[in-house]
Amino acid sequence: MSVEVRIREARREDVGLIFGWIVELAEYERAPDQVRGTPELLEGALFGPHPSAEGLIAETGGQEMPWEPAGFAVFYRTFSTWECQPGIWLEDLYVPPVGRRAGVGGALLARLAEITVARGYTRLEWAALDWNLPALDFYIKIGAARLEEWKLHRLDGEALAAVAARTSSPAE
Repeated sequence: MSVEVRIREARREDVGLIFGWIVELAEYERAPDQVRGTPELLEGALFGPHPSAEGLIAETGGQEMPWEPAGFAVFYRTFSTWECQPGIWLEDLYVPPVGRRAGVGGALLARLAEITVARGYTRLEWAALDWNLPALDFYIKIGAARLEEWKLHRLDGEALAAVAARTSSPAE
């Protein structure tokens, strides 16, 4: 009996499942205290009047096996000034330990690549922690370029507020 993987768009009823996986992913990434979102905020981001992100759900099953959720991806549109074209940023891709090495992560990435190409976008990008060697090796194996010369930066919380307060012109 072989297990198949299928990918579908996330639905509103998946929000609790996705949020639970976000918490699991944060624990795996040694940062559980950094999850400040809520299922309600996630629902608004994915399904509100002006969605800021999209989600995919991977399911495994087949023939006489019921289809069961096996992983997720959350992504959003970006823009490259160098190419003057949009792209996709993969914010999270997670497959629980029980489903790893079954092709779920690869199927999610393949679907994201398909979406990127179908929309006429030029790139699919994401970040990975430098200690997550299984993920880093997998990304190289599928042909992703590791951009060693680029360093990710972030402003949030008090630092974001401090920089925002430096403006000398009124917001329009």
